[in-house]
Amino acid sequence: MNEYSTKQAPFWPIILAVFFGNFLAILSTSTINVALPVLMSHFETNLSSAQWAVTGFMLATGIIAPIVGYLGDKLSYKKLYVYTLIGFTLFSGLCAAAWNIESLITFRILQGICSGIVMPTTMTIIYQVIEKEKQTFAISLWSVSAMFAPAFGPTLGGLMTEYFGWKSLFLMNLPIGIIAIIIAARFVPYYRLSQVKSFDAIGFVTVILSSASLLVAFSLGNSWGWLDGKTLFLLVLGLISLSLFIFWELRTSEPLLNLRVFKYTRYTYSVILNCVIGISLYSSTFLIPVFSQSVQHASALHTGLILLPGSLAMILFTLLIGKIYGKVGPMWLSFIGIVLIGIATWKFKSLTPQASFLYLSLWMGIRYIGTAFSHMPVNNAGMSVIPKEYSGHASSINNWTRQVIGSFSIGIFSAILASRTFVHTKELQHINSKDTMLHEQAMSLGMNDVFFLTTVIVILTIPLTFTLKKKRKHAAKTAL
Repeated sequence: MNEYSTKQAPFWPIILAVFFGNFLAILSTSTINVALPVLMSHFETNLSSAQWAVTGFMLATGIIAPIVGYLGDKLSYKKLYVYTLIGFTLFSGLCAAAWNIESLITFRILQGICSGIVMPTTMTIIYQVIEKEKQTFAISLWSVSAMFAPAFGPTLGGLMTEYFGWKSLFLMNLPIGIIAIIIAARFVPYYRLSQVKSFDAIGFVTVILSSASLLVAFSLGNSWGWLDGKTLFLLVLGLISLSLFIFWELRTSEPLLNLRVFKYTRYTYSVILNCVIGISLYSSTFLIPVFSQSVQHASALHTGLILLPGSLAMILFTLLIGKIYGKVGPMWLSFIGIVLIGIATWKFKSLTPQASFLYLSLWMGIRYIGTAFSHMPVNNAGMSVIPKEYSGHASSINNWTRQVIGSFSIGIFSAILASRTFVHTKELQHINSKDTMLHEQAMSLGMNDVFFLTTVIVILTIPLTFTLKKKRKHAAKTAL
């Protein structure tokens, strides 16, 4: 079918539709975390059951991610986006109406499926509909919604839960969702760049099996035990299924997820860098709240406020970088961003129970500024080399790897933290077994070890930023 003429696309209405939908879907990944004690009390359940309201959502977003490219080609990205927004808004209302913890978990999983479709779909719409010269600014606005939502989520979640109850976390989605649906249905154009002729059943089964197995193993491996039979079985099953999926997708004529986008080396390097940014981001957004609440015994609201200044700085710097990207290019921006993330991570490897609010907030802010410098330039540098008809598959891979890396990071960080805390507890007991702050000090030292490891990972990937060097115009002409 004929390609849609992007010159007809109204920029700001499409950006609003994309921004609200993306922000809404990602926001729901983090707002409920601080409400778990309230949910446990309301539904009279334990932490392991209530935790599935978070875990089930995250698993669903990751499992659905690899097939978004196929769904977009099959339905068109406009229809897929609108249908998904409707589903997300509907399931948000049902979450608020949940009558027991089982029904809440069920609706959260369905909400997670919709959320997992929204992020790659919104990115794809930008690269397929927005004019080339406006894509950099558009993706910077998209990045604001993608980064601000998880950073702002704990603060908003703490405020909403404390003053309006846990149901408000889901009810607030309804008006925003309805507005996003109306704008998307009205202004996002209907278009088709490609159309699938057959359904890749083998690819579907192997990718769902591999995603589900690996995500569950990474998410629950720490609580089950990494050498437990269930964990090992899921890891082996996931790796075998993933290998079969890759083998099949590279040989079939109509793949469910077109892995051939990795032939674009610039895109491949951007995916690797995004994984590192994700590891770094998840290490801080997971460990600092744990440090604040478990070591310093701060409230959920206080913990959320630690992240707030950095979140605001991230918005401002992301918009600024969207303006200067064309002049500076992705290489130096991403280099500065990765270096800032590395410095801030290094500063967190010296945490003590007495760390001040200002210290935590300052270095979290530096990390968020580093993320602003690197996230959009890395994404855009990779996606800009992908032909429009394959952008849906490329954005699906971006989202898929982000979800897997997120689950993997949290699972591994939890395991390392528990192991190193145990070791440091034994060491401190030999020195002063009567110390009333022994557990808090041991956990702080355990977190220092995790942040040291993260710093090493960040430093090792700094050279990859030089692969994003801005292409010369004459070289581009020669390639054409």
